[in-house]
Amino acid sequence: ERNDALIWGGLADEIRKNCTSIDGRIFKGLITLRGIVSQAQDMGYTDDEIDTFRKSDTEKARLRARGEAYLKQHGVDRADAETFCTLGRAEIAKNSQIGVLLKAK
Repeated sequence: ERNDALIWGGLADEIRKNCTSIDGRIFKGLITLRGIVSQAQDMGYTDDEIDTFRKSDTEKARLRARGEAYLKQHGVDRADAETFCTLGRAEIAKNSQIGVLLKAK
């Protein structure tokens, strides 16, 4: 889906926030986010349209639901921080779209 990069960034942020042994590659994340905005502009979306999408409660809920499904599918239990670490280490090892936004401390 065209919004996958937003999902991956959100998941990387969730992992970073919940696992003390993993940090985010903040600069890489900002570059990725800027690329998403640039791509949307290239597709003809105005800055106002992009901002409206970004602030949309409906879109936030849809993206969060997809992210939560990914976490559940990969064994993450919000009550157990180590499960975030396990997923984060696996994503880093795979050099996945999530993994490239993370680094082990």
